[in-house]
Order: sequence, then structure tokens, then C-alpha cells
Amino acid sequence: MKSLETRYLERLSELYPTIAAASTEVINLEAILNLPKGTEHFLTDIHGEYEAFSHVLKNGSGAVKRKIDDVFGNTLSRQDKQSLATLIYYPTEKMGRILRTEKNPDDWYKITLYRLIEVCRRAASKYTRSKVRKALPAEFAYVMEELITEKADLADKESYYDAIVQTIIRVGRAQQFIVALSELIQRLTVDHLHIVGDIFDRGPGPHIIMDKLMSYHSIDIQWGNHDVLWMGAAAGQPGCIANVIRNCARYGNLDILEDGYGINMLPLATFAINTYADDPCACFQLKGGSHDASEMEINLKMHKAISIIQFKAEGQIIRRHPEFHLEKRNLLHRIDFERGVITINGKEYALLDTNFPTVDPKDPYAFTEQEAEIMERLERAFINCKRLQQHMKFLLARGSLYKVYNNNLLYHGCVPLNEDGTFKAVEIYGKTYRGRALYDTLDNYIRKGFVAVDKAEREKGRDLMWYIWLHEDSPLFGKDKMATFERYFLAEKETHKETKNPYYRFLEDETAVSRILAEFGLRSAEAHIVNGHVPVKSKDGESPVKCGGRLLVIDGGFSKAYQKETGIAGYTLIYNSYGLILAAHDPFESTEAAIENESDIHSDSRMVKWVPERKCVGDTDVGRELKEKIKDLEELLQAYYSGAIAEKFTGQR
Repeated sequence: MKSLETRYLERLSELYPTIAAASTEVINLEAILNLPKGTEHFLTDIHGEYEAFSHVLKNGSGAVKRKIDDVFGNTLSRQDKQSLATLIYYPTEKMGRILRTEKNPDDWYKITLYRLIEVCRRAASKYTRSKVRKALPAEFAYVMEELITEKADLADKESYYDAIVQTIIRVGRAQQFIVALSELIQRLTVDHLHIVGDIFDRGPGPHIIMDKLMSYHSIDIQWGNHDVLWMGAAAGQPGCIANVIRNCARYGNLDILEDGYGINMLPLATFAINTYADDPCACFQLKGGSHDASEMEINLKMHKAISIIQFKAEGQIIRRHPEFHLEKRNLLHRIDFERGVITINGKEYALLDTNFPTVDPKDPYAFTEQEAEIMERLERAFINCKRLQQHMKFLLARGSLYKVYNNNLLYHGCVPLNEDGTFKAVEIYGKTYRGRALYDTLDNYIRKGFVAVDKAEREKGRDLMWYIWLHEDSPLFGKDKMATFERYFLAEKETHKETKNPYYRFLEDETAVSRILAEFGLRSAEAHIVNGHVPVKSKDGESPVKCGGRLLVIDGGFSKAYQKETGIAGYTLIYNSYGLILAAHDPFESTEAAIENESDIHSDSRMVKWVPERKCVGDTDVGRELKEKIKDLEELLQAYYSGAIAEKFTGQR
């Protein structure tokens, strides 16, 4: 019987049937190992802010500008370099404006094409020709490859390249070529994108962001609690559905559901108008969006209606799962409806709103007949929404609760810790987990919520997605409670307080940070944690760089709702062959301003970690995989040379 190694080498020989084929591949792979490491781009807590997200994606958090500076140095003015950068970000729109006033368009085309070719050549320089070729648009692939692989010392080919450019202009394809070159520069500037959680909620365009991410060339996603909430809603979990709708209502973004995903909100609107006809719903003011008076009135009523439904749905989950230990968060039965007060932790508080027409004091968590019908219709709508299900399948395929990548540990929230900094033991369906095992178990249950054949396991997965959204032991939430009810109905700020997990007190503790990294298999002093979830209050002097640079919290307030608190519009991170670069962004005015006024997002960049020797592909996870492949191929070559495996006859000379 053949050994496993022999069988593996025989299978490998089918891919590389000759000594020439195997040795050529070894040579190619060895060469790749010595190329500069590709640029990684880290973004987190996007929260539906599509325009700002799109702009940062286009400019690579300043990476495109750095390419332009590398190429042109002081040979172009600052204004010319900014104009070129804007053209690369928005080629169609910017070109249209320029050509309206340009007296010599052919001259402009020629100058611009040559500049773009130079930038593109620099962006492509760290990749193999094969990888660049795969990134080229089919329409211009041959011509682009000729132009961006031109060598400066080939003077005899100067007229050849000039003829290509002149012909592009003469046959009327200059505009299309400029667009194609600009998009290629964007693609080549960033090799891989990391989204460290919270694509959804607050901003108006998470569905547009998801469409964009689905077409991105290389990406991974670490789910945030808002993402898992939407995943739970897509799986049909009632508590998640109610929370998703309430968040959309609160931020004036019900259009996301109606227009973005085609989910009909009319039944809820009709119910809300009829149920709260004379109720001003003053406690349910919106945090965003622009609406006329009548639309605002409807939204306030819908906001209150779905909030009450949410409290009931969550009460039902808590009663169904006593092992969640969330009974303290069931508050409806603690209300004295006659007196308009509620008792929490032995203390009585007056309610700001005492109108609860759908709540039965004898059974406060029971849906009325109308509420039950609305939730059934919404559950079917979420489950049967094709676009939403496509987005969730993408999140499942490209996402996870954490990622270990190139010696960096990426996760959205926290690793639950005890007061002494040790890993907290968390009970999940009768078993106890901590650290990495907790992450792995929760990740597994999220997937079960969509694909488990066993109905009971699928229901557990669905309910656990709601748990992950708001439980104090959830690594994606990390607070002792989500004080939604208190913020709506109680004036006392003491009831609004949400205490963070001890994890956040250990961000500067070398022992705790090293313990977390080691738990996920990273023991090198070069390893880092990249963290999102909790906005960094830059205006108060807080730094995103923790523990001497070993932990980076890069949620700086992408969401407009956070920017008063943070003072900036988000942090992003670039990891290139020279080290880690942190960028702090000013608020994004608008796409129109970016194009018309060339008002790029101003970013203060600083080197967090500089490497003494430029990192190569061989220093990365991909490099390690290539080295393993080289080792296997060299074993195959030895088998060929020893006669243990015969070369295949290919019929080629």
C-alpha cells in the first residue's frame, strides 16, 4: 500500500508533470518571496457612512498620495499632485469638469496619461507580472501591460510607447483609458482590505457598502456586534429583527429597509399610527435624517411601536433561555402602570412616558394579535429578501469573529476578562469557554444559525446572535448592559450607565496584552492587536496607540453620530512593507466637494512601527504557504530524479 506522502506527490505530479514544470514553479515562487510585502488597509466601525467609506477606500488612507509623491517628488506642484489624486479617486466625474474648460484637451490627455502611467507603474512594481495581468481590465489589458512594464533605459522604444499614447487619443479612447488606469491604481495600491467590524447601523448606506465590498479584490471581515445583529435578523431571529428596525428608525434610516432591501414597513407604520394616534412619542426623537413634519410624526410613532415590540421579543428570549442569565434586563413587569413608575435594583423611578396601550400588565411580554402578525410578516420579509441574504452569505464566507493575519490579531470588541486580567469563563448552553475557545464557539453557533440541519441547533444559533449583540459576556459588546429602555424612559443618568468589561482597563498592560496574543498563537514581540468597537476620544487627548504600540484601537468615529464625541472622523491603519502607519481623518464634507474643490479627507498620518528591513512576501502568511509549496515541489523533484515517480509525457518538445 502506498504511503500518504507518495500518494500526495503523485497528485502533485499531475499539476507539475515534468522536471521542467516543477523546477520552473520553484524558481517563480522563490522570486515572489523576495518581492515587497503588499499593502494592507484596515478600516473599522464604518456604520453605514458610505460616502466617507468610499473616499477612504479610493485614497487608501493616503496611500495613493504617497505613490504620487514617490513618483513626482518636487517636480509637480502640491496643487497638481492634489488634482492628479482627485482624478484617480473620481476619474469620470473629475474629468468631466476639467474638459468643460480645457482649451487643449488632446494636450491634457497626453500629459495626464503619462502621469497616470508613471503612478501605475510604481503601484505595480511590487507585484509579479502575472498578478498585475490578472488585475488589468480586459478591454485594455494588452496595451496597459505594454505601457506599465516599459523600462526607462529602453530609448529605442520611446517612439513605440509615444505612438500608443497618441493612438489612444486619436481613436477617441483617452477618457476610457484614464478611467481604467485610475481604477487600476486604486486596486494595486492596496493589496488586501481588512474590515474590523460594524458595517451596519447609524449611517444611511450599509447596503451600498456591502455591494462595494462584495466586488473588492481581496478582503476579510471581522464581524462587529451590529453586523451580527443584522445576521440574526436575516436568519429570522425576532429580537434581532426588532433591534435592526429600531436602530433604523432611531437614526432616520428606515429607507435602508424599504428602498435598500425592499422590506415593507407599511404594516408597522399603519399599526403605529393607529396605536399611538394621540401620543407625541416625545421620548423617541430621531438622531438623524431630514424629514418633513408629517413624515417625522410617522417615524416617531414607528420608533415607539417597534421599541415596545423589541422589549417584548427580548423578554420572550430571556424567558426561553434562563441560561443566558438576563432576567435582570426584563423590565416591563417591573412597571407600576397605574402610578407610572418602575423599580430597578430596589429603587423607584418615574417614567418619562406612561402610555403603554399594547402592554398587558398581567402578561407584559406577550404580543398583541396585531404585533404578532407584524413580526411574522417581518420575519418572512427578512428571510426572503434576496439582496440581504446575498450580503449575509458574503459575511459568512469572508468573515469571522477574529482573524490572525501576518502576525496581527484582528477583532472588533474585546476578549472578556476578569477583574485580575485573566480570561473570564463564559457559559454557553451548559458548557464553559474562555479566550480563543469562546470566540471559536460563538463563531460556530453563528454559522449554525444559518446552515444547521438540526432545527434545535439552528434555533440556538439564531438566539445566540441576539445574545452576542448585547450580553455582558459577549466579546463583541463588552459592557454590563445595553441600557436601551432606561435611555428612552428614565431621566436619571445613573440608570443609563453601561460599565465596560475589565478588558478596557488592561489595554496598556503588557502582561494582559501578551497573554491575549499568546492565546491566539502570537508570541512574537512583533505581534499586534487591531481593535475597533469603542470610539477613541481624540479631542480629549486619548491615543489609539496602546501598550507601546502593541494594541491599536482604530475606531475614531467614522459615524457622524460619534464625531462630536471623538473630535475626528475615524482612524484607519496601513501596513506596508515599511511598517504600520496610522491615519486620523477629518470629517468628510461630501463627494461633490471632493470632486469640485479637490477637498480630500485631511489625514494626519504617523508611523506607529517602522521596520529596519523592508518586509518581503517571504515574511508574510502567504510567504509561509509559498515556502511550504516550494518544499513540496522540491520533494517532487527528488522523486523525479530518483526514479520513484516518472515524468509524464506531455507531447511537447
